[in-house]
Amino acid sequence: MRPDFDALPYLTEDLPGTGERIRAELEHFQVEEVPAYLPSGSGEHLYLFVEKRGLTTRDLVDRLVALGVPEVGIGVAGLKDKYAVTRQWLSIPARYEHVLKDFDEPGKIRVLKTDRHKNKLKTGHLRGNRFRVFVVGAEPEKAEAVLARLKEKGLPNYYGPQRFGLQGKNPEKGLELIQKKKGRGRPWLKRFLIGSVQSLLFNAYLAERLRRGLYDRFLKGDVAKKHATGGEFLVEDPKRENPRAQTLEISPTGPLFGKKYFEAEGESRAFEDEILARFGLSRADFSARRGARRPIRVPLEEARLEPAEGGVWLSFFLPKGSYATSLLREVMKKNPEAEGPGAASREGLEAEAEL
Repeated sequence: MRPDFDALPYLTEDLPGTGERIRAELEHFQVEEVPAYLPSGSGEHLYLFVEKRGLTTRDLVDRLVALGVPEVGIGVAGLKDKYAVTRQWLSIPARYEHVLKDFDEPGKIRVLKTDRHKNKLKTGHLRGNRFRVFVVGAEPEKAEAVLARLKEKGLPNYYGPQRFGLQGKNPEKGLELIQKKKGRGRPWLKRFLIGSVQSLLFNAYLAERLRRGLYDRFLKGDVAKKHATGGEFLVEDPKRENPRAQTLEISPTGPLFGKKYFEAEGESRAFEDEILARFGLSRADFSARRGARRPIRVPLEEARLEPAEGGVWLSFFLPKGSYATSLLREVMKKNPEAEGPGAASREGLEAEAEL
């Protein structure tokens, strides 16, 4: 149950990797949250667009609590990396606006703008994130070839190593909870640990589809996702739907096993059962967890490359729940977070916040 990010197959296996490392400096990893909606300008909640440097999202929440804002009143859409320069939205009850005079911290926290809205910001209320990442030692021509393939075929939507905790131990703890049907600890933590098992199974499912040439082709009984609208439907005739998959209009989805979700049928369901059996698990093991479908790939938007002294800047947008590490590993042909400050500073709950 210990995930091996390096063992997952690449979409761009035939293209050489390039680049030595990321996060050599704090400014080398930049993230900006793209909200699902902008504040309306009126309401009982104050939305804050905040830039943070070298801090976790939890650090921002803790600072607001220390200034007197009740934690239950603080809203965030997603968690952002620590060893990075990131910009994200938070919300607080508008009656606490006066604390903002003490919230900024030079070099660490800066409120860029504020506005009012009628409701508290909730987990998952974002469209995605824009990334700008400097890859030390990367050669522009090699990186551009990988980006071109990913733009054409879509990015494999693997869960990144952040999802599995330091040294990838979360799925082992989650499996123990599944086998014992109970365990000590806070409910949200137990949900997260079992969720890491779901994520591990999804990565195994996606990896096997890549190996079998089913990345952009359907099996009978697959659940397909429309990228433009988010709608899902059952694939009854793969030959009819495959041309739409080739143009990235639609994609296969993989299971996050649980209850009350769109389940595959026939040949596709048998494929999913094969992955479960590989880990000695069954669908019944996830009966207490809500299930979902996740696309096995996502269109790569706004992707561009900027050559610079000592490497290249990669800029791109990814929808919520997708990982920059999945793109960077295709470029570098290795786990970009295997070493350096990024590996030690993973916030760990990011995927749960952005599912």
